[in-house]
Amino acid sequence: MNERLGLGTQWDLEHGADGRFEIRHRDRGTPYRPASQPLQWAGLLQQLESGFRAAGVARARPLPMRWGWDTELTISAVQALDPLLKDGKPYVFRRGYLPQPVVRLTGERDHVGALREGFLTSFVNISRIEPVTRIAEFTEILDHWLTVLSGIGLHARHLTIHGRNAIWQRREVRGLTVHFRHLDLPIGDIVLLWNAADPSCMAVDLGSGLERLAWARTRRPWRELAFGRFGTAGMDANVLDAVRTATLLVGNGIAPAARGAGGILRRILAGVPADAAPLGVSALVRASHGFWSLTSPMALPWPEVAFVIEREIHRRDVTSSSPLPVPRSSWSDRT
Repeated sequence: MNERLGLGTQWDLEHGADGRFEIRHRDRGTPYRPASQPLQWAGLLQQLESGFRAAGVARARPLPMRWGWDTELTISAVQALDPLLKDGKPYVFRRGYLPQPVVRLTGERDHVGALREGFLTSFVNISRIEPVTRIAEFTEILDHWLTVLSGIGLHARHLTIHGRNAIWQRREVRGLTVHFRHLDLPIGDIVLLWNAADPSCMAVDLGSGLERLAWARTRRPWRELAFGRFGTAGMDANVLDAVRTATLLVGNGIAPAARGAGGILRRILAGVPADAAPLGVSALVRASHGFWSLTSPMALPWPEVAFVIEREIHRRDVTSSSPLPVPRSSWSDRT
């Protein structure tokens, strides 16, 4: 692979220890002025889709939220490439531009368990996933991504492209990862992937997050950006995050259960105390439902979603406050 990743002479390459590198634009000293008028979510999605469409990259249908293979839930758009990369099969589930809602329980938290700025349990994974036959396609996809970013106001002169010239392996898959940073803010990566046993089964996964891209554009306070008017209402961010995530799962037909995908939903809602929203969660559910509907058709309307979430919170509260049952006699235990 070209050490400049095919980016040309307007980019400066710096080598570091352990094969690390940074590539920055020669005009990087120019100041960044955040967008004065933040786009609505639908507008930002439309700009991203238009940028991909201009290069002939079609939008793919979202993956189902209930995955049920190596993970219970869909955690990344790259899972669409599993047949090719993990099994060496000549097909994939999706390809092209994919704005995929995902759920990850691995967001960074502080010492008291609160999610750090920039992290959510659920978010829209802005992705381009493509089977490729040439390594040069990796650099072409990277170069086009810079054009897409410029189209939403994140210009090359404020970007840093960095990584480590080292191949990693996770079970059946090997890869090489290159990261993107807008000023001081990480905004995603691009990965060249291949099947360890059959390197001809090769693909590119370009990934970012819709919410993080919006944060980079505007530099608005994170809570306000992620949760809208609810972020400034004094509610616990973990509660807002849990209800937002539960809306995505319930809206996609996943009900609370003891195990599986429903068990994850129940675990998420366990962090919502019954007194967190004494008047119910319907307003937050309605707003979250509208957000998720931009990228994933919802199986249930928002009033039904709110009912399921409130019933689960109430069920847990009733269960935890119920008196212990009176033990039966040893004789009755045997009947």
